[in-house]
Amino acid sequence: MTLATEAIARYHKLIESEPYIELGWAGALQERLRAAKLTNHPMSPVLRPHFLTSRDHAALEKAAATVLSAIRRAEEMVLATPALLARLQLLPAERMLAAVDPGFSPLTMTGVLDASLHNGSLRFLGHRETSPSSVIYSDLLADVYYDAPPVKEFRKKYKLTKLAGGKHLLQGILKAYKECGGKQKKPSIAIIESRPPFQPPEASENALLVEFFRQEGYAAELIAPEHVEYRGGVLRHGEHTIDILYRALRLQEFLVRFDLNHPIVRAYKDRAVCMVNSFRSEAISKRALFDLLTDDAVTAKFPAAERKAIKDFIPWTRLVQAAKTTHGSRTIDLPDFAMKHRAKLVLKPNSDSTDLQTFRGADTDDLGWEKALRQAMRSPYVIQEAAESGRAVFPLLQYGSLVMKDMHVEMHPHLLGGKIHGLSSWLSVAGTTGFTTLSGLAPSFLLENK
Repeated sequence: MTLATEAIARYHKLIESEPYIELGWAGALQERLRAAKLTNHPMSPVLRPHFLTSRDHAALEKAAATVLSAIRRAEEMVLATPALLARLQLLPAERMLAAVDPGFSPLTMTGVLDASLHNGSLRFLGHRETSPSSVIYSDLLADVYYDAPPVKEFRKKYKLTKLAGGKHLLQGILKAYKECGGKQKKPSIAIIESRPPFQPPEASENALLVEFFRQEGYAAELIAPEHVEYRGGVLRHGEHTIDILYRALRLQEFLVRFDLNHPIVRAYKDRAVCMVNSFRSEAISKRALFDLLTDDAVTAKFPAAERKAIKDFIPWTRLVQAAKTTHGSRTIDLPDFAMKHRAKLVLKPNSDSTDLQTFRGADTDDLGWEKALRQAMRSPYVIQEAAESGRAVFPLLQYGSLVMKDMHVEMHPHLLGGKIHGLSSWLSVAGTTGFTTLSGLAPSFLLENK
């Protein structure tokens, strides 16, 4: 029996025994979540944290470091090679902004990997160099669960370590600011977002992030792109100078509403503000980047360790088009291959900024798959070998009762300053499609024997 299996069995036995079976503590836990302003984001009503052993965490860190190095190498090639840049299927405005040097090194960027760990097999399914969502949510969620009565009892037997990322996020932002040439000891930080109509500001994670920055001693505010101006070489919100612009607004959403003469774009081009993450970072976070990484012709001169990591941890990925390509050592007709191997493939939009749907071949019949493939031919999509997602049984609070559910576990390690700091875990009910109230974030802890 593995450490994780033993610990999970012990925890489940604990909460199914007195006094925890009465679930009074679960109600109190929900109240603490509301008090911490964590109920405005989808949170799984889970009664057990997600445990990651130190062994699995170390393997995750090691693999991510090598894969991240390969990603950085591919990005440098893309920015220097128009033919490779074209394969990312960028919009014209995205290409123009990708050409602008943000003023800090790629290793300073923040981001997130999409990871799956199934029976010891690790796969990285995607990579986003955008402001990593759920960093503060995950930190606060871990704080609340850490002191829940059954978790406190559980900690008498096992050591649990929070996988916090908030402070590392701030350090990464400040490092980028210094590389941009920033001189202020306490630079002002503005988080720019586009909030849906009638949604109060306190309902967003960005409002919690503002609170965190202020607690760390920095002037911080939450602003909308309509409320900034650029004059005298300074980006301002009212009379407040903005030194660091933390972009929580997706690039395509920005481009739909504004043109390239917007004050933020002009200040960014002039290096009058340090933007984290930069416009460039999102432009080269397309899923088609994994098309390049899994193309041996592109990575032939990569270091051997990086080529091995790509083979071991990144599933074969191709931009969907009516063309011939390679799969392993053979040449294939991509549409024909996609139809014949539906059960082992998944279709994903090239960008997270769209409302396009993801299609898993195993969950789609032949007719539905053919229709999805035709749609993918018309819009930028990638096709990727499907990876088994992690699964585990979790106790959940449903209609006031404790229920056990088989759940899919998606891990999103946060990349802060070029390293993994913190982890978000997303749970969804196995065997279902679409969103349910049981899906959402879950607290994550590093698990060790005492």
